[in-house]
Amino acid sequence: MKIDQFNFAGKKAIVRVDFNVPLDENGNVTDDTRIRGALPTLKKILADGGSVIMMSHMGKPKGKVNPKLSLSQIVKNVSEHLGVDVKFAPDCANADNEASALKPGEALLLENLRFYPEEEGKPVGIDKADPAYDEAKKEMKTRQQEFAKKLASYADCYVMDAFGTAHRKHASTAVIDEYFDKDHKMLGYLMEKEVKAVDNVLSNIKRPFTAIMGGSKVSTKIGIIENLLGKVDNLILCGGMTYTFAKAQGGKIGKSICEDDKLDVALDVIKKAKENGVNLVLGSDCIAADDFSNDANTQVCPANDIPDGWEGLDAGPETRKAFAEAIKNAKTILWNGPAGVFEFDNFIGGSKAIADAIAEATANGAFSLIGGGDSVACINKFGMADKVSYISTGGGALLEAIEGKTLPGVAAIEA
Repeated sequence: MKIDQFNFAGKKAIVRVDFNVPLDENGNVTDDTRIRGALPTLKKILADGGSVIMMSHMGKPKGKVNPKLSLSQIVKNVSEHLGVDVKFAPDCANADNEASALKPGEALLLENLRFYPEEEGKPVGIDKADPAYDEAKKEMKTRQQEFAKKLASYADCYVMDAFGTAHRKHASTAVIDEYFDKDHKMLGYLMEKEVKAVDNVLSNIKRPFTAIMGGSKVSTKIGIIENLLGKVDNLILCGGMTYTFAKAQGGKIGKSICEDDKLDVALDVIKKAKENGVNLVLGSDCIAADDFSNDANTQVCPANDIPDGWEGLDAGPETRKAFAEAIKNAKTILWNGPAGVFEFDNFIGGSKAIADAIAEATANGAFSLIGGGDSVACINKFGMADKVSYISTGGGALLEAIEGKTLPGVAAIEA
């Protein structure tokens, strides 16, 4: 069922949203991108004359109640955005009364789903090597099914609108759907947009296609890097993984971050890029610091010749030029992961150079997709969200979709 074709009048809709938003020490939302992303779906339900039950996770409480990760902290923010006083259910496994009391046009937010181990469906407090693990896993799957059934009982229909968790086979993303027929489960507007954006990048590639992969570890990105090598014209690898590549090629990297067990993987990526005719752009110079802090002493040096006691924290001036060159003429652009420690204002230059080049290319007709928490935070920090084609709310989900994997949260609705 398409959300546009469904009339929510008189219906209760349970919506899986992604309200895993960053909070400051006082529990205030510091970036409401994900809340704003869910609004079209939520407002459509309310405007039709339906009532909405929102469910989400926040952080990684690992099946235990953690007041610092309570969704009660965001009720005020969600209410302001939605334009209705959002009610709150402090126990999402026992919210029958709150759900049944909902009237058309009203909204309810359930407590953090991950306060319950059943949401993720993983046995808690038992090691995989333990002989009893398989039995515990089986028992947890049964409990997960019951938890999903309980959530489903609150509503007449189910809307999946949390792209950020679409790659997880959790109770609220890929089990709850079993309790609704195909005419009463659907993707929300945000999910539809996300799926279309990924399709735009992978099935409707306009060339040249430039992908920018940043972040600290090669290991977390290797699957997507290998998949992209068969699709892109230019592949920029930046951020902390720069130094794994530099060391793999015999460089000196001081005390820069490095995955010593991935040096062979780095060399293999370089080899595959050549074989596929991909222009692989790696950092040639960097901004090195004598301490991991915003106020550290800095110097520009070759990325493969960093003095002892110093570490690379951002892309250098020559590297920034090379990045911009590979981006500016592109017609399809994917960016996931910053070029440096952008949280420190003195080390945002590399990421800003990437953002500027993407904005220029987009203005010239390129389709640009930004995904992953850090890249989105970068774009927002630079005030450039309106200068790119699409900002994805999903990190891992976006990467897995681009890797060509089936997302359980999408497959569940389409089944």
